[in-house]
Amino acid sequence: MPRTICVVTGSRAEYGLLRWLMQEIRNDARLRLQVVATGMHFAARFGATYREIVADGFEIDAKVDTLLDADDPVSITKSIGRGVIGFADVFRNLQPDLLVVLGDRFEILAAAQAAMFARIPIAHIQGGELTEGAIDDSVRHAVTKMSHLHFTAAEPYRRRVIQMGEDPGSVFNVGAPGVDNVKRIQPLSRKDFESAIGMPLGDCPLLVTYHPETLDQCEGDAIGALLAALDQFPESRIIFTSPNADSGGQAIADVVDRHIGARPERATLCRSLGQALYITALAHVRAVIGNSSSGIIEAPAAGVPTVNIGDRQKGRLRSTSIIDCEAKTPAIAQAIRRALSPEFQCIAKATVPAYGAGDAARRIREILATAPLGQLARKAFHDVA
Repeated sequence: MPRTICVVTGSRAEYGLLRWLMQEIRNDARLRLQVVATGMHFAARFGATYREIVADGFEIDAKVDTLLDADDPVSITKSIGRGVIGFADVFRNLQPDLLVVLGDRFEILAAAQAAMFARIPIAHIQGGELTEGAIDDSVRHAVTKMSHLHFTAAEPYRRRVIQMGEDPGSVFNVGAPGVDNVKRIQPLSRKDFESAIGMPLGDCPLLVTYHPETLDQCEGDAIGALLAALDQFPESRIIFTSPNADSGGQAIADVVDRHIGARPERATLCRSLGQALYITALAHVRAVIGNSSSGIIEAPAAGVPTVNIGDRQKGRLRSTSIIDCEAKTPAIAQAIRRALSPEFQCIAKATVPAYGAGDAARRIREILATAPLGQLARKAFHDVA
């Protein structure tokens, strides 16, 4: 009898990290895949990215609608409540043997809560990490304590999950799924990529993703500082991707839309690149700029410099290809100049990634297929000696 593995995905970025694992599960005769889509996947303003899941050949077994029209703290909290209710019904109908969730978004917190009370064992990917500038930090640690199997992206994170009282025998350092994408996806040619995004790249293209720092109240100042810094590089064509559906995300998106509208010849917005186009972008741009985890994990694996702004990713392991700077125009501009220098371009190409060799999906799938589920239901707190 195949073991039923239910994978929950709530955003374009997270699905891109789960895709190879979903494929591994689907191709393993010992396992049966269920897919539940939620969160940003069904919002038109984020590109209705559930279509990418379907286009990749996966069947969506259930949908949980969580998003409200606003992204203020009250709306986010209500979205979590809607998610818990929706996931309760879905899990009652699907009856999975094991739930797989990744990361730290609020809809994942809702799924984990519902699974915990339904007594469904949870496998959590990328626990133990720190992002001190975002409320995601607390969400991630909460999901860790609800989970039974843990797949971390690096050895320090494995140790931190154990420090939180988890059984060392249930915590596995498998590397980051994002590195799998860099190793497995064949980028498009420059010409095909330019056609896909509707803009020529020029000589110095940049990829920019800026998300809210959900513990910071000065988002307008930060995104303004970033855009002012980018204006100091008029020779660069700029590819923006959309911010997350976090509190303050829509305000950032509005500012970026106005910025692009005034510079249509050198800037474009791709609401959802998807993983193939994102990896293609990494193959052709000169630097990644913003505060996304992809600049910390995927960009170094692709040998591309990252300018990481502010504190959203504070606490994550750093590769030598990452330049950290404060969210002020002079500091951002100086960091971009350094990233574009021939010397730093060489440093980035020689970087050894901090998040594994790109084999996370296969390693996770094998553990999902063989872990003794009956022993996972009861958790004891393991004190660190």
